[in-house]
Amino acid sequence: MQTAVEPEPRFITTPIYYVNGRPHIGHVYTSLSCDVVARFSRLDGHEVLFLTGTDEHGQKVEQSAQAAGETPQELADRVSDVFRSLLPLYDFSCDQFIRTTEARHKAAAQALWSKLYSSGDIYLGEYEGWYAVRDEAFYTEDELVDGKAPTGAEVEWVAETSYFFRLSRFQQQLEEHIKANPDFIKPLSRRNEVLSFMKDGLRDLSISRTTFSWGIPVPEGEGETGSAGDAKHIMYVWLDALTNYISAVGYPDVESAEFQRFWPASVHMVGKDILRFHAIYWPAFLLAAGLPLPRRIFAHGWWMSDGQKMSKSLGNVIDPFDLIERYGTDPVRYFLVDEVAFGGDGDFSHPKLVQSVNSKLANELGNLAYRSISFAYKQCGQTVPTPGALTAEDEAMLSTALDTLPILRGHVDSLALHRYTQAVSTVAQDANRYIDVQAPWSLKKSDPDRMQTVLWVLLETLRRIGIMYQPVVPSVSAKLLDQLGVPADRRNFVNLGAADALVGGAPLPEPSIITPRFELPVEVSESDEPAAASLTEAELTDLVAAIGAQGEAVRALKASGDKEAIDEAIAELLVLKAKLPADHELNAKPKKKKKKKAPAVG
Repeated sequence: MQTAVEPEPRFITTPIYYVNGRPHIGHVYTSLSCDVVARFSRLDGHEVLFLTGTDEHGQKVEQSAQAAGETPQELADRVSDVFRSLLPLYDFSCDQFIRTTEARHKAAAQALWSKLYSSGDIYLGEYEGWYAVRDEAFYTEDELVDGKAPTGAEVEWVAETSYFFRLSRFQQQLEEHIKANPDFIKPLSRRNEVLSFMKDGLRDLSISRTTFSWGIPVPEGEGETGSAGDAKHIMYVWLDALTNYISAVGYPDVESAEFQRFWPASVHMVGKDILRFHAIYWPAFLLAAGLPLPRRIFAHGWWMSDGQKMSKSLGNVIDPFDLIERYGTDPVRYFLVDEVAFGGDGDFSHPKLVQSVNSKLANELGNLAYRSISFAYKQCGQTVPTPGALTAEDEAMLSTALDTLPILRGHVDSLALHRYTQAVSTVAQDANRYIDVQAPWSLKKSDPDRMQTVLWVLLETLRRIGIMYQPVVPSVSAKLLDQLGVPADRRNFVNLGAADALVGGAPLPEPSIITPRFELPVEVSESDEPAAASLTEAELTDLVAAIGAQGEAVRALKASGDKEAIDEAIAELLVLKAKLPADHELNAKPKKKKKKKAPAVG
């Protein structure tokens, strides 16, 4: 991907999700990752096509429908609707939701088959081998683990007439492409995994089935493309499913405006369990069809639950619908993006989510916003403060916020999404230090003009934080920007600079809390409560110094007798002390001196 200097169109895809079961946290994670990239790209001036959808064919769907007493189409309709319901629930900004049972997709898949057949890359043969219905995947004998697929799925021996794709023909070309394009498969460990798999040589791939009927039929008759016609053959579900990426942009009309604009895809985001299909099979199909390859395939890790793999038998599966009911959309979005180095495995726990959201959203951002906006609202006549001359400290604070955008671009372009929240959090931390050092409440009487400048710098920094946080927490960001009076059409990255800064004297809406704090789940014992985020030695030293300075400010105000200012200063002191480790000496309660008993009078 390129930066906003040349805002090229971006085509961002999730895999289409298989309708043999309900959505789980892994589906949400993939879609959320794509949503963050899509939202960022739009804010940065790119035209975006964000695609998701459902994979609705295959033997497993047919079997599940029979077991449920419904037709495969009825099952597909029902489960696809469940997946679609996640979109508004998680605030996913998808542009298209595609289904493999759509007529446009069927036409595209059959056109691709015909193209591969006419190029001589499909032939009829006999297949014998292991097949996992749950995975809809073929496995060789040496890939089995304890008689099962590497995924743990049961396998069955299949012997049937099948059409084959000449996968072996594309081994060298595919290897050369992977080696010449280091960003084609990410992260590096997944790239190495694919190259390692290819070392033993690629075998031709069975791409049709005859033992069930729920799927796209192999094209009938000898058409203009010279396609094979065999009505009893159903296209292999992965050839069918992978075609969605091009059927969504108008294939087989490769001259259409949409295809020309968006293909090749900017990134296919997938879970690591389906990497082989996307990094080997799909590129080989495209090479055979004479189509450009996607620019990047990124395989992220899995989520575990409290250190264990999620499974129904353990009862630790995280229901994505329950999460939103419990915490709301943005807290869950924030945690999933922030918690894990993107590409690695993650460990979900409710205490971790609560601690992360309370620390970063409620305290670091929410408390800063409420302190700053409510004080400005109260002291500046319900308007944006009017700044005077800026000091070096003011300029440094504003520059920190503005200089973060290029850093964020780098993180999104490299798909280091976890670093995105870290970078914006750094700005919020700097703003918290700025307010503690500048102490605008203490300037109320001594230097009201300086107080207005400090408050304006804080609100302007919050405006920039709100704009930058939109890809991750769109609702929280919207609430923050609403409270700052930022117009809806002035919230793109191009508006981060001074030209769109807050104007002194503009009306401020009445402030409110932008994100709540959460209590730990009642089922979590105190021993399970996550420890507060640890401070470095330097951070602790700075915090102790700030507490000392604020304590002096409280004592000085007490001498003035200004009760309102005293209360505000004490509140600031308590906020600072709350950041200390629980066992710090400043948190220790002073011991009461025992009164000496008066001697008894005899």
